[in-house]
Amino acid sequence: MAALGSPLQTLRGLLRELRHASGRTGRPYRDTPAYQHIVAAFRAHRVTSEKLCRAQQELHFQAATYLCLLRSVREHAALHREYHGKGERSPEEVAGLVGFRLPQQPGGKG
Repeated sequence: MAALGSPLQTLRGLLRELRHASGRTGRPYRDTPAYQHIVAAFRAHRVTSEKLCRAQQELHFQAATYLCLLRSVREHAALHREYHGKGERSPEEVAGLVGFRLPQQPGGKG
């Protein structure tokens, strides 16, 4: 199993994704129920010196999985916007998308 990193990094990543998502709505991300739920869950499951909390590791794993989902959905939407729905493309444009250049024909034809 891959290392999860620290819970603080996961929390910051989740909040960053919430900021990206709330940027489209124009509403501050701290006013959303998702922000309040995430912060409350991380506070409720933090480890103190008085108890050993097994649920904290479960929460961290679920939070990291949800972060991966949010990040992947955002990146998929960005790729979809860039490469989908442009209609028919010329061979020169397709070659430029993948980083190639079409060869020039002798005599100035192409």
